[in-house]
Amino acid sequence: MKRRETIKLLGLLPIVPLTTFKNALGSEKYTYGPIVESGYDLVIYGATPGGIACAIRAAREGVKVLIVNHNQHLGGMFVNGLGTMDTLYNGARSPIYDEFRYNIYDFYRSKYGYHSTQYQETNPGLSKTRFESHVAEQIIGEMLNRESGITVLKGYYPESVEKSGRQIRKITFRKKNTEETLVIESNIFADCSYEGDLVAVSGINYRLGRESSKEFGEEHAGVAYMQKDHWPAQGIMDKRNLEYAGTLNLFRYKSWSDLIRRASTGNAHPAIQAFNLRTTLTNDPNNRILPNKPKDYNPKYIRETFEYNMDAGLEVPNLKTSWNEPELIGEQNKYIEGNWEERQRITDKFRDITMSVLYFNQNDPSLTNEVRNYWRQFGLSKDEYQDNGNLPYEIYVREGRRIIGQSVFTEHDAKLANGLNRAPVHANSISVTEWFMDSHACTDSEMEGSKKEGEVMLKNKTFPGQIPLNTLFPESLDNLIVPVCLSASHIGWGTIRLEPTWMSIGEAAGYAVSMAVKSKMPLSQINSNSLVRLLAKKHIMLSFFNDMEGREYASWYPAIQYLGTQGFFGSYEAQPNKLLTSSIAKVWITNLKKWLNNQSNDPNSDARDVYKAEQQGGGPLSTQSFAKQLSETINRKGYSPEEILLIMARLNIPSDAMITRGDACRIIFEVTSIED
Repeated sequence: MKRRETIKLLGLLPIVPLTTFKNALGSEKYTYGPIVESGYDLVIYGATPGGIACAIRAAREGVKVLIVNHNQHLGGMFVNGLGTMDTLYNGARSPIYDEFRYNIYDFYRSKYGYHSTQYQETNPGLSKTRFESHVAEQIIGEMLNRESGITVLKGYYPESVEKSGRQIRKITFRKKNTEETLVIESNIFADCSYEGDLVAVSGINYRLGRESSKEFGEEHAGVAYMQKDHWPAQGIMDKRNLEYAGTLNLFRYKSWSDLIRRASTGNAHPAIQAFNLRTTLTNDPNNRILPNKPKDYNPKYIRETFEYNMDAGLEVPNLKTSWNEPELIGEQNKYIEGNWEERQRITDKFRDITMSVLYFNQNDPSLTNEVRNYWRQFGLSKDEYQDNGNLPYEIYVREGRRIIGQSVFTEHDAKLANGLNRAPVHANSISVTEWFMDSHACTDSEMEGSKKEGEVMLKNKTFPGQIPLNTLFPESLDNLIVPVCLSASHIGWGTIRLEPTWMSIGEAAGYAVSMAVKSKMPLSQINSNSLVRLLAKKHIMLSFFNDMEGREYASWYPAIQYLGTQGFFGSYEAQPNKLLTSSIAKVWITNLKKWLNNQSNDPNSDARDVYKAEQQGGGPLSTQSFAKQLSETINRKGYSPEEILLIMARLNIPSDAMITRGDACRIIFEVTSIED
């Protein structure tokens, strides 16, 4: 049986160890601890998927956590109609994300059966796992409920902070729509909200808007008009990127769009990308609420503002869809910078427009019978958002504030680097990106043949990148970490802003917090190399490779993930089972020597040397020969060839055979672990 068929049969990620998952998900009773105002190691604002992952990982590492959310429903867009994992990669990427995804499969398979339509509609064995909002909320509640170290506070938002030097000491949280406040103390704080509200009240610098193309030298930055999507790609001067993108082990959209350069000034612009509700629709007559004519219904406005189609959105289990329209352009910045009263006004406007468009599609005489009849199948789902008029609780905030951090992730970090067959290498990588750089429309301006201004979807132009740890740290505070609204340009943000990526970043942040708590060091001063090593050992993906899916618990996986951050690979091909060649061994050992001797080490320069060596070939190397070369290079006490052979024996690497790339990486990882 093929590996992917096995994954589909079992309904699990290939590397996730089978664990018992309680299916008592019908209960809404959460056993959270009592709210106290001090004694926490970590206070998280924002129960988004990134915040949930951060909280769970930190708690499992012994950290006492308080997670605060602005409304009563935990899980961000997972519980607000998203309905899918926006990822192009099917493999495991981080344990909490993998666990959540497995729990979705397990829930539907256990409740409905393996051969059921509901289970098959979760897309087992494919990257884009599908699910219903209320199921996601129940699963998240169950996962949180298991963690005795997590306390949850619902319905509060940050109003002010008390700082001392470079430290936040206390946060005043206000209960929504009341005068009631709580002052919470903690050693470390995390902003995991979509909006970056804790960032704002903390007084740190942030970006809101689009940089000019000149600021970071980004081709697609600033005011940008893109061609309407087409396929196949035409008129391309350099086909290398397009052809290489097609070889990656990622879901591929057959779509292409280029800049219309005569109209794209690249000038900075304040508008970020537009928002909408991700409304859950259903065509199940027994679960459907057909819309009535909305109050203040204005068909002329709908007709002139929005385009109609026959697409109710992506399908999710139980005859439901996630409807990703209509986008209401022009309200996005007001929402981010507004207070909660203003945000509620804007949310109500989105609700009204969404229902008006649905009613229009079903009833307006300007539409054909075919279009009206198509839409008359659909209504709101009775079993979703039952305490909110069956509409999602939150707007889909695609972009909020972005901190000005210690480094910045830009368009360049998700494009092929010069001299490499991969994106730039970051030695302090804590997660990966793999979604295409993606911005929805920012303004309603158009020109002939273009999408709306600011809509930039770089499908088949984006490559998997690495997210540096210091993009999570603001410049001016030492005990605030920002896993969601991290430091990125607007264009770079487009490949980060997906829930699977945020869950991986959030879990890495949880490990970082744990390390700071245990070492009693300021969060921003933890040893990044030690953290990266730890993340690799804990099976958080730090480097994308084409040949990792389904092999994430192989013995060489942590070593390759770590060395992928240190310049040991010049492409997305790890080839762990391929025999190590003499040319690659020479470069790896040379790079290792510079590293251990604390010489200037540029992982991108090292990766370029490796990539050149890949083209040279060379014969295979025996294990004994590799041990001898490694010993001569290290030239330190305890690293004789015999000692290295003992290390190999401990790692169950045969000493009488040719050595594979994966085993060589294991040895290097072990030797450098001892040094570290």
